Amino acid sequence: MVSEIELKENYEKVLENIKIHAGKVGRNPEEIKLVAVTKRQPTDVLRIALNIGMSVFGENYAQELRDKSRVLSDFNIEWHFIGRIQTNKLKYVVPVSGLIHSVYRIEEIVEIDKIAKKIGKVQDILIEVNVSGEESKGGVKPDDVREVIVKTREFSNVRVIGLMTMAPYIEPEETRKYFRLLRETRDNLKKEFPYVNELSMGMTNDYTIAIEEGSTIVRIGTAIFGERDKKG
Repeated sequence: MVSEIELKENYEKVLENIKIHAGKVGRNPEEIKLVAVTKRQPTDVLRIALNIGMSVFGENYAQELRDKSRVLSDFNIEWHFIGRIQTNKLKYVVPVSGLIHSVYRIEEIVEIDKIAKKIGKVQDILIEVNVSGEESKGGVKPDDVREVIVKTREFSNVRVIGLMTMAPYIEPEETRKYFRLLRETRDNLKKEFPYVNELSMGMTNDYTIAIEEGSTIVRIGTAIFGERDKKG
């Protein structure tokens, strides 16, 4: 388990990198939200992270999100769900999540709306876009995003606030074209949907490039918490 000293040093280094790379392109680093990816991290580590100053956590697994949110219910945490969605487990996700990043199928939107309606919530979501065309990745094609956003207008308890993507795991500089494509897609959509603002793009391998290309949300796990236990 990562020590408090290591965690603080890692966190501060990530914040400094955000500041540096935002500055390179004339951006305000305060406009970039850091989501600490806490999948498979024990709640003791999250408590340390909270003590250091982190408050936005991203989880990949629905039941893990549910369980951690219960254990840490006394803390003011902004939970994000960033993993692949299973519709039968959205009942664990919607009551807790401030933002769901990885939505792209209409059946997911139907289920999110149904659950949100039951609990009197409007659920903010991001549409996942497959900018690289890799079959192993989820998401809609850039040209199909508008159709999905139009469809969400039929649901009163779901609100699209932006787009999300995962670039291929390649040399960081080579990811730039994919992040640029997502930003250009967002910019075109904003002409019709001005509320589609957020760009969730960039992880440990490539977040500095993503920031230079306009990311408003970065999802950082390894650079903060170190390599995870691969079991489970």
